[in-house]
Amino acid sequence: MSWFLRLLIINIIVQSGIIVTGAIVRVTASGLGCPTWPECVDGSVIPTSDQMESWHKYVEFGNRLLTFVLAIVAIAVAISVFRKTRVFKTRLLGATPLIGTLFQAVLGGITVLTGLNPYTVMAHFIVSVILVALCTRLYWHFAYPDKKWAATWRRMFARILLFTSATVIVLGTVVTGTGPHSGDTDTLTRIPLDPRMTSWLHADVVWLFSGLLIAAWFLIRLQLIPESSRPMLIGLTAMTVIQAIVGYTQFFTNLPAALVAFHVLGAVIIWNYTLNLARHIQFDAGVRNSRP
Repeated sequence: MSWFLRLLIINIIVQSGIIVTGAIVRVTASGLGCPTWPECVDGSVIPTSDQMESWHKYVEFGNRLLTFVLAIVAIAVAISVFRKTRVFKTRLLGATPLIGTLFQAVLGGITVLTGLNPYTVMAHFIVSVILVALCTRLYWHFAYPDKKWAATWRRMFARILLFTSATVIVLGTVVTGTGPHSGDTDTLTRIPLDPRMTSWLHADVVWLFSGLLIAAWFLIRLQLIPESSRPMLIGLTAMTVIQAIVGYTQFFTNLPAALVAFHVLGAVIIWNYTLNLARHIQFDAGVRNSRP
């Protein structure tokens, strides 16, 4: 594998990782550990010893610092893509991680300045999920340059799988917005919906997603989708089972913080598996280009 493809994979990893660290900030009630933006506290961009936010300020500030890691990787990706191609659409896709990271920094600031409004928190999460999808698309563009579109019904099945997975994630953010983990112990603003009702709706769509995975297993068995999809389908199925166990456990144990954070990690892993499985289903096997 070339250094360029490794860079694109690192880009996916860091964009996925900050979703998990953001969840850790939320479940530890550290969302307002730095109560202002772009400074951490008035007059200082770093935490100060006289802040009242205790250790929460270090959790929040640490997450802010990770944005610079994302930006460095995103700049490297953009420069590398611009050197690889002159195609405008591909260059725009290559610049997306950097544009998205800058947008997320501003949106994160708005989230802090609005006192962790649940709708901006939702938007913050969803934008990150979209960025992971775009970064994965960028990787596939260069890793499999000779890919060919598969039959229309396969492409439709892949899109339904992606849409259902995305719906699970969006409903998950709604559940979070109605629940107790607002990101700060003093923040009481929540989405005015019944948490139990939204949780069960979320679970219902997860069951629909599980049904699609069962269908995918039958399609592989019938040799209607590529055998190369099997490893990703195995991983996705296993993670979905684990995620369901964690989800029901946290629901019936009043949402302990550690389980909520682990649930977010599971969601990120499942999203990455789904993106790659869908790509394999949508395209006939291409030839990996080791020197894109």
